[in-house]
Amino acid sequence: MEDVILYFESIDPVYAALIATTFTWLVTALGASLVFFFKSMHRGVLDGMLGFTGGVMVAASFWSLLNPSIELSERMYPNMIWMPAAVGFLSGALFLFFLDKSLPHLHINFKESEKEGVKTQFHKTTLLVLAITLHNIPEGLAVGVAFGALASPEYSSVFTLGSAVALGIGIGIQNFPEGFAVSMPLR
Repeated sequence: MEDVILYFESIDPVYAALIATTFTWLVTALGASLVFFFKSMHRGVLDGMLGFTGGVMVAASFWSLLNPSIELSERMYPNMIWMPAAVGFLSGALFLFFLDKSLPHLHINFKESEKEGVKTQFHKTTLLVLAITLHNIPEGLAVGVAFGALASPEYSSVFTLGSAVALGIGIGIQNFPEGFAVSMPLR
């Protein structure tokens, strides 16, 4: 891990974000490639994998995004250190809620009659891909913000390269089972 951090310290933060995002994509593709070896998946295995990915994302969201934002707020807003993180968190939740209600999509293992969002004639596969795209928007934003904050000397004491790399690796780890879980219904 130390070698990875040393490498990222020597390159531009935007390029580092591109590398980290490409890494998460490659891990997702690797997980999705398991469909070539398995014809079906037991529902319990799928539930376990999705539970694991949810836990990893909760940990990554807190330790790499919310906690640093609270630490940064201690210096800027000493009387309301929780406010910027809470406003950002709630704004992001409302944005995703709006997208969830407005974009047509279908969740994994749901019937086509259970599609959500605006009414559309899209096929089941298209709706599933839209659901995964909706899910991946905040992941990409998180990696971009974590590495982008490194470009500002003002934030370098709170947002560290180690936390940005850890976030990219955490998202990559959770993307492996997610890639498999998404590719199976498409198969």
